[in-house]
Amino acid sequence: MEKYKDLYKWMIIPMVIMQLGIFVDYWGDFRENIWSVHVHYWTGSLWYLYLIIQPYYATHGQLERHRTNGIIGMFLAGGVCITAFSMMHRDIAVSQLSFENPERFGPFEPWFFLGVASIEIPLIIAFGYAVIKSILNRKNTDEHAWWLISTVFIIMMPALGRGIQGVYIGMNSENWPNIDIMAPLYLAQLIIIFLVLLTAWKYKRLKHPATYLAVAANIYALFLEPLGKSEIIETFLKTVIKG
Repeated sequence: MEKYKDLYKWMIIPMVIMQLGIFVDYWGDFRENIWSVHVHYWTGSLWYLYLIIQPYYATHGQLERHRTNGIIGMFLAGGVCITAFSMMHRDIAVSQLSFENPERFGPFEPWFFLGVASIEIPLIIAFGYAVIKSILNRKNTDEHAWWLISTVFIIMMPALGRGIQGVYIGMNSENWPNIDIMAPLYLAQLIIIFLVLLTAWKYKRLKHPATYLAVAANIYALFLEPLGKSEIIETFLKTVIKG
């Protein structure tokens, strides 16, 4: 338990990264966001907050409060998964809009939004799996803690990716619409993978299954473009998810 005494401080870093990444995208058009976007943003933000306060409670003499909040936290984790799935219809709908009005979306062609949807499904599943593993290992502090820590990096991509992509586009706005929208996303994925490995190294969990899962999930996200351009993926998404 002692080695996790300062974990809550380290968990502030991904929380800040996530909030900075999504800040403009969410707050910039706050009134235009649909209800599911608001619910997903706040459930995701609360999950990151929980991963700050829970280690603090567990290592600062408030174990009973940690356990009670843990039950609430599992409910919250389910909300993160469900709201993420509920938002995927928006990706399909926007891909159709970009097809009908390409001048409005510029470099964001239909394949991009289909690619986003195609990587979000495995990310959500990986997040849910890590949460379940943390529950099953709740009596083993090391296992329980590390499975939960891994969730931070599994679901970081959408927020950080949008943030870096937004900055990149702003810096190259004079080239619109001839902008490489994938370059900033590749950078975001590499940053996340680096953070996973750095944190795993700090807590001596480099060879842990949760580390492998978080790294694999983010490597998979690097294939957004070919996945989005796949006719098989497109057919599957448009058949299963209604825009």
